[in-house]
Amino acid sequence: MASKECPTDSLPMKESSLRLLMTTFSDRESAAAVVRSLLEERLIACGSILPGATSFYHWEGDIMEAPEVVVLMKTEQAHSKSCMVRLQELHPYEVPEIIHWIRKCYPNPTLVG
Repeated sequence: MASKECPTDSLPMKESSLRLLMTTFSDRESAAAVVRSLLEERLIACGSILPGATSFYHWEGDIMEAPEVVVLMKTEQAHSKSCMVRLQELHPYEVPEIIHWIRKCYPNPTLVG
C-alpha cells in the first residue's frame, strides 16, 4: 500500500501554550485523588481518567503485566514544569511514567483533514 503525503506537511505550524500530560495509575481512586489535588492547586485545567488499560513493562528484571488507568491532564505551558514536579511528588509509583506533549497548531484548522 502506497503511503499518502500528509496535506499539512508543508504548512507552517505554531506552538500552542496547551500542554498535555499523560500518566498511569494502578486504580481509579489514586488517579482521582491526584487529579483532584492538581486541580485544587490550579496546576491543571482538566483531567480525564481512562479505565481499562493493561500495561506491560520491565521491572526489576522481570516483564510485568498489570491493569492500569490512563490519565490525561491539560495544562498551560507556564504550569507544565511545576505540574510535572508536583505529579511526581503525589504519584504513588516509585518511578511514575509522565509523558509531556507539546501541541502544534496549524494556522487554518480547516486545512487539517
